[in-house]
Amino acid sequence: MSLRLFNSLTRQIEPFAPVHEGEARVYTCGPTVYNYQHIGNMRAYVFADTLGRVLSFKGFRLSHVINITDVGHLTSDADEGADKMEKAAATSGKTAWDIAKFYTDAYWRDIERLNIRQPMRWSIATDYVPAMIAFAESIADEHCYQLESGLYFDTSTVPDYGRLARAATDAGESRIEAVEGKRHPTDFAIWRTTPPGETRQMEWDSPWGRGAPGWHLECSVMSEALLGFPFDIHTGGIDHREIHHPNEIAQNQARCHSADSGARIWMHNNFLIDRGGKMSKSAGEFLTLQALVDRGFHPLAYRLMCLQAHYRSELEFSWENLAAAFTRLKRIVMAAERLPAAEAAEPTDRRVTAELASFDEAVSDDLNTAKALTHFETVLTMKGLDTGQRRHALATMDQVLGLRLLELDRVTLRIAPVTATISAEEIDARLAERKQARTAKDFAASDRIRDELAAMGVEVMDGDPLGWEWKLKVD
Repeated sequence: MSLRLFNSLTRQIEPFAPVHEGEARVYTCGPTVYNYQHIGNMRAYVFADTLGRVLSFKGFRLSHVINITDVGHLTSDADEGADKMEKAAATSGKTAWDIAKFYTDAYWRDIERLNIRQPMRWSIATDYVPAMIAFAESIADEHCYQLESGLYFDTSTVPDYGRLARAATDAGESRIEAVEGKRHPTDFAIWRTTPPGETRQMEWDSPWGRGAPGWHLECSVMSEALLGFPFDIHTGGIDHREIHHPNEIAQNQARCHSADSGARIWMHNNFLIDRGGKMSKSAGEFLTLQALVDRGFHPLAYRLMCLQAHYRSELEFSWENLAAAFTRLKRIVMAAERLPAAEAAEPTDRRVTAELASFDEAVSDDLNTAKALTHFETVLTMKGLDTGQRRHALATMDQVLGLRLLELDRVTLRIAPVTATISAEEIDARLAERKQARTAKDFAASDRIRDELAAMGVEVMDGDPLGWEWKLKVD
């Protein structure tokens, strides 16, 4: 089954044809490391990881780059405001470099907990500042002009600016910062000069004065340096489709002296929303992956929640939706636990091969993971199958899903909320005592143990269809 992907540039699903035979080169816009990443941010990396896993599943050699933005990104999604790293440094009393390291490490821990594969390269923006200056110099004469505040890109000098955003109809242009002296509202900063009398923690000498690179410049420079122009796929959140990625494309066109957008296919995941709207750090409070764990949810329940929706659809977050995904994960893991031990064997059973083909068809259809999950569950619950063939098929499918479904067990999935006053081991020990009491028909002792556990926030789940036996209540 040939792989077909939705290209935001053309607004069409297109067959994937790699620039380099047998290889898929992918660039993902990574985090700005001035704060923890919220779970809406992490949806973008689950999506990018799923894309990479599908490309590997389809037999392509994957070259994947994710950048770490530690300089240049401004305080709004638009091209305006103070630098996020400098602002965080000023309010925390720490250096921008220390902040970047702390939040990069926190992001990498979340990457690991969500079972997101390591890319070929993590590219750190500040490592590429000399290359950014050289890139800007190569396009400055023909495409840029200088103001007191920095070097600006003249968007009228490239063909069809804003085609990715459809700015003329989507009102994307109105979100660009108004700067006195700009030739056009859509023009954007390539280099931001440090204002007179100010000193930044992150600043460098350049032909346009001491300052720092514009946010958009970073990704153009690092994608060209590590993947070459043109490369195959550029991914990011849908908010990048309106300003950041159109500006990248403009820079790439200027650099290549053509209409080449840098990437052949641009792919964007939609927002994670709660009932109050898009999840955003700028709104103040936001949910992190750790916040989910603190309430007793395994991180892979969130990954499954993401996979249950198409990446181009808005996904509503609620604790009820997350709990439903967690229950589904438990059911799958328990069914996998019941599989007899057997050495994996290449499937020959026509029912298994048909489900594998349907799974392939689903993920090849613009990463339809919601449909793919149903084929995994069908194979898991089929009767009368050779266990080795079943295990091989399930492991093959989970290489795409990334849920570690044949490795997890119920003990691993049990995570105590931070409010818990008793450990899982202690609960299991008390339940073993209760089971002995019930066997001996000492129901008074059985009830006493149940009540003591309830007082510590443990709900004993007699008759639970999942056989989970207990759960911890969350305040």
